[in-house]
Amino acid sequence: MTNETTLAFETPEARAAATAKSGPLDRISVRDYTRDVEIGAFQAERGVTQRIRFNVVLEVSRHAAAQTDDVDQVLSYDSIVEAIEHQLSTERINLLETLAERIAEEVLKNPKAVRIFVRIEKLDRIPGTLGIEIVRSRVGGGNVSAIKDKPAVEDFEVHPLVVFLPNTVLHSDGLRDWLNAIDAHDLPAIICLEKTELPIPSTSLAPVNRRMGLLSIEQNAWLLASEDSRCMVVDSRTELDWAMKNGQLSVWAPSKVVLDAVNKPDADADDPLGLAQWFAREFSADHISVCGAFAGARNSARLQVVETPAEL
Repeated sequence: MTNETTLAFETPEARAAATAKSGPLDRISVRDYTRDVEIGAFQAERGVTQRIRFNVVLEVSRHAAAQTDDVDQVLSYDSIVEAIEHQLSTERINLLETLAERIAEEVLKNPKAVRIFVRIEKLDRIPGTLGIEIVRSRVGGGNVSAIKDKPAVEDFEVHPLVVFLPNTVLHSDGLRDWLNAIDAHDLPAIICLEKTELPIPSTSLAPVNRRMGLLSIEQNAWLLASEDSRCMVVDSRTELDWAMKNGQLSVWAPSKVVLDAVNKPDADADDPLGLAQWFAREFSADHISVCGAFAGARNSARLQVVETPAEL
């Protein structure tokens, strides 16, 4: 006999069947899809991978694919796997809840998708499993959260102006002229900085030194923001994407983006221009502009040394 308690621990397929509304819906599923992932909010979960298991059931609108044997009429299983892989490759995620929500939202963009069950479990944290399950739907009703249909928005890629602003410019009398030129550029601008000139503590642990170096760059970011109200410190991909699409003059605080990156940069705060070049590639910038003379500047097709604000 099935009751609410036993149903809570059933497979997503059983839960989907038990909570089905009136009107038949077809279901497709991906079961026991397991990946090694760096995920988790605790420091002990950084720099290591753990096994994550995905079980996804997707309810789809009725179609005539079975009668016509036409693959173009069905929502492919690949759409579920691709949504999982896309979210795993975009950035490091702390919470299973966040990962599940993003997978559900991506899959439900397909007009054939009606309701989705996403269960994600960590297999290595305890002798058993730790996990979450969410249910999301394109339409409201009951206890099912709704993702409402939204007007189609053109998905376009923004190529920002990435500017490396060294300490020689940051602490110069000409800083305001540089900022005026950057702000007046046709492209949305993101400013990258080097470390503060203040002493930085050093330890015997490379990961600790790396983080302290990144935080030193962030000190400079906040210093710049205090000098000019147009400069907004940003530290996440989501905020950077919004800033680029809305023409905001942004100053990159690198810790979160670097530490959460799936493909982390080889450069660190001791090579700030190399770090800025990695950032430029990550955000599809055509090139990086270096303001004024900088000893670390190297010849590169993607590197443009700008000696005066008028050259930007």
